[in-house]
Amino acid sequence: MSAQDSESVHDAVAAYSLGILDESEATAFEAHLAGCDYCAAQLDDFAGLAPMLAALAEPPGPPRELTPPSTTLLTNLVDEVAVRREQQARRRRRGLYLVAAAAAVVIGGSGAVVVAAANNDSAPPAALPDPHPTSPAEDAFFHHMEKKTQATDPTTKVTAVVGTEKKGWGTHTVLELKNVKGPLKCSLIAVSKDGEEEVVSSWSVPKWGYGIPDSPHKAAKNPLYVHGGAAMDVNDIDHFEVRTFDGTALVKVDA
Repeated sequence: MSAQDSESVHDAVAAYSLGILDESEATAFEAHLAGCDYCAAQLDDFAGLAPMLAALAEPPGPPRELTPPSTTLLTNLVDEVAVRREQQARRRRRGLYLVAAAAAVVIGGSGAVVVAAANNDSAPPAALPDPHPTSPAEDAFFHHMEKKTQATDPTTKVTAVVGTEKKGWGTHTVLELKNVKGPLKCSLIAVSKDGEEEVVSSWSVPKWGYGIPDSPHKAAKNPLYVHGGAAMDVNDIDHFEVRTFDGTALVKVDA
């Protein structure tokens, strides 16, 4: 049976429920109905519809024997069935996309995406675009910084790399911080050649820390990347300092 013939058989459910198929057509549809869950469900939906339509077609007065509905009523019914089927199809497609979007899981920084598709007969949606593989600060550090300077404090052993990018409004700054343990609250301070200080950014360090290669904690192995901005012109900055909120200096980096 071709796809067009199969669709025609499905469409016969309304006519069958109204009792207007001839004997051969009704027999053929009943054979199809025995193995078609879709038509069986549709037939249940149409149950009792024929008497209701026939009653609506009757003028007011004493009850009379019910007769098949008019051609106009049948045409309207078939049109309504087509509209409802299209609405159901749209709802199924919309549900599929919503489920797929809600189930998209970004795994770490690898950019891999897992999509759970809805369980239906439709083809799964196209794969979602890969998300940005890194944080904005990390991306800026590796791809936009015009200058980078590194330093390691001999006492704290904290290592920092400060990248700077000249902007019309001042200086865009990104910090890469390693070998720092917490819990701490820290700030990156820009110090001008005149001794003026300006907080560029601040953050918290969890107890397991950042940038510790031999740490048993997976999250502690990666450096911290944090960016911010200073109103100072890049040429006016003498150096940067990473300090805790209580004023302890962790590392100093020349500009």
